[in-house]
Amino acid sequence: MGKFKKAFRRLSDPRAANARHDLLEVLVIALAAVLCGAETCSDMAEFGQAKEDLLRLFLRLEHGIPSHDTFSRVFRLLEPEAFEAAFRRFMAAFAKANRLNLTGVVAVDGKALRGAFERGSRYEPLHLVNVFAVEARMSLAQQKAPGRNETKGALEVLALLSLEGCIVTADALHCHRAMAKTVLERGGNYVLAIKANRGPLFKAVVGQFARSGKRSAVKTVEPSTHDRREARRATIMRNTSLAAVHGFPGVVAIGRITSRRQLQGNRAEPPVVRYYLLSKSMSAKRLLQVTRSHWTIENQLHWVLDVNFDEDGNRARMDHAPENLAVLRRLALNILRSCPGPTSIRRKIKRAGWDDSFLLALFGHMR
Repeated sequence: MGKFKKAFRRLSDPRAANARHDLLEVLVIALAAVLCGAETCSDMAEFGQAKEDLLRLFLRLEHGIPSHDTFSRVFRLLEPEAFEAAFRRFMAAFAKANRLNLTGVVAVDGKALRGAFERGSRYEPLHLVNVFAVEARMSLAQQKAPGRNETKGALEVLALLSLEGCIVTADALHCHRAMAKTVLERGGNYVLAIKANRGPLFKAVVGQFARSGKRSAVKTVEPSTHDRREARRATIMRNTSLAAVHGFPGVVAIGRITSRRQLQGNRAEPPVVRYYLLSKSMSAKRLLQVTRSHWTIENQLHWVLDVNFDEDGNRARMDHAPENLAVLRRLALNILRSCPGPTSIRRKIKRAGWDDSFLLALFGHMR
């Protein structure tokens, strides 16, 4: 709990000066509730009533358990930038204490909170940009996409992070000069997918592979899963001229990955070719690993949040509540994931609700 209190105690309380419940205690109860499967502020209040004796082991609770209105008011009024900054401070201390390596491949991708929309704006839900440390399987940061502009949101969140020792991956939406410049300025490197909408730059990349020249290549065949088999071939070519000719910062190499999938009992599908810009020279085998691992942000963050925390179905939509509750869910997921053992996230959530000693052990990771 010490690291949590140290990281979050700097938050200013947005409520009136005569608020009865301590802000830090409200946040601790909310986090404990989410660890046990709570999805709404009403769930948090009911969890607190059911676990009051346990919570009093490490909280004063001078005025008892907050009501659901108190939880709702706190998350609606709390400044999301300050709350997310506290989350990043906590994760830095948490990773150090638990010897988690937050470098390596860092994936950037957007996610819509489909339930967080106002009346009449069903097709304009809140849009977040997530940053995910692939090897550690930890959420590093999130940022609201201003005006649902994912590219702008990505630039804003990366500008808050130190990317020393990181390789930032992103889809073709983020293949632009400002993205490359931001990653390099923060001390990282990038592997950015590039598509035909980049015009002359994309043509130059494709043309480079069409010509003869020194290159390295490797081919892998993925083990058969879900009744399909996929062969992937990566090719790397050095190219430093793109940075000067096309004004794209830091490019030192280009990559191409050709994948071909075959469903069981069917002919192989036509090959799919993807191209990448690299700011760091690497082997073709490493390129396969980096590009493949990018999609863990979908499988191990977005999917888990939707399935185990019902993020898409959450209807919190007033003021800052959607953003702040999203931070809380990511914090809970990181804590659950760091708990040793092969148990699934779903089972850890259930066990935390059933077994008080296990819930206390989860908080023990936050010393």
